[in-house]
Amino acid sequence: MSQKKLSYYTATVALAGFLFGFDTVVISGANLPIKALWETSPLFHGTFIMSMALWGTVLGALLGGIPTNKWGRKKTLFMIGVLFAVSALGSSLAPDPYTFSFFRFIGGIGVGISSVSAPTYISEIAPANKRGQLVARYQFMIVFGILIAFFSNYLLKGVGGDIDWRLMVGVEALPAIAYTLMVLKIPESPRWLLVKKNDESGAREVLLKVGNQDIEKSISEIKNSSEKDSSGIIWKKIYFMPILLAFLVAFFNQMSGINFTLYYAPEILERAGLATKESLMSSITIGLVNLVFTILGMYLIDKAGRKKLLLWGSFGYIISLSMVAWSFYSGAGPGVLLAFILLFMASHAIGQGAVIWVFISEIFPNNVRAYGQSIGAGTHWVMAAIITLITPIFLDAEKGIFSSNPWPIFAFFTGFMVLQLLFVIFLMPETKGKSLEQIGNEMARKS
Repeated sequence: MSQKKLSYYTATVALAGFLFGFDTVVISGANLPIKALWETSPLFHGTFIMSMALWGTVLGALLGGIPTNKWGRKKTLFMIGVLFAVSALGSSLAPDPYTFSFFRFIGGIGVGISSVSAPTYISEIAPANKRGQLVARYQFMIVFGILIAFFSNYLLKGVGGDIDWRLMVGVEALPAIAYTLMVLKIPESPRWLLVKKNDESGAREVLLKVGNQDIEKSISEIKNSSEKDSSGIIWKKIYFMPILLAFLVAFFNQMSGINFTLYYAPEILERAGLATKESLMSSITIGLVNLVFTILGMYLIDKAGRKKLLLWGSFGYIISLSMVAWSFYSGAGPGVLLAFILLFMASHAIGQGAVIWVFISEIFPNNVRAYGQSIGAGTHWVMAAIITLITPIFLDAEKGIFSSNPWPIFAFFTGFMVLQLLFVIFLMPETKGKSLEQIGNEMARKS
């Protein structure tokens, strides 16, 4: 029974990842119709329509540690569902680009806070030997949400005529409401109860519910870790190493070009020669490959380890991105280009996709974990927002700097993936199979 409860709790919280993925990518289907409807310039389109949600995500990620620590993981997770529902309904009914951007900003805040509170919650209730695959459920649901968004956009294309894009962004309200109601049935994090509320009996009750094999040892470790630094202030020398690691993992995640590829997949494929409907269908293929290799990453993360997965992913990135650049440069055709984009997605899914949220949620001590997660998530989303903001300036078919051929964009991403490979080889530690408290102690010794 305890294993079923653990599975239910983690699956429920991971649904925040579904909303994250759906909300982030659903804009790809509405991108071109909105541009045509409101006749936006490339700069306006990038600043407001495409990247406004990401600036909301930046705000949510940077500040998400505050409600996660102060109000608790559960209340914060509930709040996320409300934000997603309001955003979906508001965006679908928006009469102008400014109102649309405002409600996309609201949804972005939900995405940002989700990337802090959901991995934090799952890592704090999961046993050490299953923590990787359980936290990776969050990434799986992100990817699943991305796939469903691509599929939903494809099915809704042309259904509502000129308002089909409103249906695309509005349908998210249904899973958002369902998730919000489900969160009411999960317990609070045992580590938050003990460290922030000094509620030992409440923590014991939750640990018992999730099938903890040695509750007394877990309680003792949590108490000891809290006693070493109870200030809750993260900007201290003892946290230098986890801060550096979280920053670099998140930075390289976005410098792979993953969000650029997901957000602009239909437009990229159209530039390679596919028709609009075909490009949307190919986007679904990208989502399927992402899902399959995410499942493989979930299976391997507690076996092969975090470092090895990121090593494999780095090699895959370098090969695939360099070949995408070559495909555009040489005019190899949409079939060849799509094949290398699929290799890129597979490399991401088994590497950065499987690792990032697991790794960042593990490397900070209990009393500053939510704030550490905010640093990692904030870095991730600042980079995503910047890349999405400037992309139309480079990619726009009429006025973009690389309007004739976007191959330099992918060559640029390739260079950063070489740097990621060096980071993984020389700096990244392995965290598989260790308790959160063990990892926290190791990080403190290295700082």
